[in-house]
Amino acid sequence: MNDYLSAVNSGQLYAIVAVVLVVMTAVCAVFLVKSYRAGVKLGMDKKLLRRTITASATFTLLPSISILLGVIALSGSLGVPFSWLRLSVIGSLQYELNVAEIAAQSVGLSGLRLQELSPQAFITIALVMTVGILGGIICCIFFLKGYMKRLKAKPKKEASGKPGFGAHATTALFVGLCATFVGSYVGRAVHADWLPLAVAVIAGAVMGLFEYLIHKKGMRWLENFSLAASMLFAMACAVWMSGVVA
Repeated sequence: MNDYLSAVNSGQLYAIVAVVLVVMTAVCAVFLVKSYRAGVKLGMDKKLLRRTITASATFTLLPSISILLGVIALSGSLGVPFSWLRLSVIGSLQYELNVAEIAAQSVGLSGLRLQELSPQAFITIALVMTVGILGGIICCIFFLKGYMKRLKAKPKKEASGKPGFGAHATTALFVGLCATFVGSYVGRAVHADWLPLAVAVIAGAVMGLFEYLIHKKGMRWLENFSLAASMLFAMACAVWMSGVVA
């Protein structure tokens, strides 16, 4: 276990990830400067541009809490450098955790359990996580320009306000993915390992409460906290229940 942790948290990996993140930060800085200059050329007020930049930077702090929690959750099994890279450049918390779990099970492990992981399993998991998300990037490179031209050439008619096929398809896919994991948790609960199912139910209940407050009570500001709060509360309950069982 110690050898594995040393390998996935090695200085070489930190250096590689640091280089990638420095490049990405430089790219963001370049786009920021270019956007600011373009706004000035269009005649926009400089004070308004500065306030917009400050407000945007401030409001990105709250959603980043859930990203930080994702890094913490993944780093215990996949190491800090790779987790830091995955959730800093591309990918989302839901995707990374789910795909890492699926990849671990595909190589014969019961999940992302530190006791079972090895460098070979880590390489497979990292490869699956990386290749699995390349589809969107490749499609953008080859098809986005043509798609944008079609959108500009054929402006949509007045929107009906109803969600389209894409929204329903995404919801169906997400429900199916959640059902897959909940089904496995139910199977483990049958064999007296009820902790994963209990934690999933608690997280879902907390998220449901947030959704009720956001959509029924108009508390839109809670959207930035819902995912992070659900994770934190469920993780705290998992620690507490593990202690009770032990």
